[in-house]
Amino acid sequence: MSEPAKNIRDAVATDLEAVIRLDEIHTGLAKPDYWREMFQAYVMEQHFGRNFLISDVAGEMVGFIVGEIRTWEFGSPPCGWVFAVNVSPDCREGGVGSGLLEAICQRFRKDGVGTVRTMVSRNDGLNLSFFRSQGMTAGPYMELEKSLGQG
Repeated sequence: MSEPAKNIRDAVATDLEAVIRLDEIHTGLAKPDYWREMFQAYVMEQHFGRNFLISDVAGEMVGFIVGEIRTWEFGSPPCGWVFAVNVSPDCREGGVGSGLLEAICQRFRKDGVGTVRTMVSRNDGLNLSFFRSQGMTAGPYMELEKSLGQG
């Protein structure tokens, strides 16, 4: 029996509630205000290099990926950044995430970018395993942070 075809497309306004639900399943946190702002910036407004893609099967959203082209941050030439990817638990290991990452990378390449980056928590085994399986490795930059306390 063959798998149903996966369709990858640009997000539209009516995808918002499904994205909020899928993110909450994955993270355990409801962030509707965050996703409304993301939809405004990445779906409702058109900006060069911004991408919010949806994977659906038989009309049902099963995953999404969000990223953009960033330029000259700390001397880095333009590169693609992926900062959100999520796949329905029922569809993991079915090629949905790989298809989404490849689709956004194709868009980055079309826009003249030769590198894609992301940032993943050291404790996030699911996403670390996924990105490593896609050929991503540690890059030349190191993330630094400082607690600002309860000012």
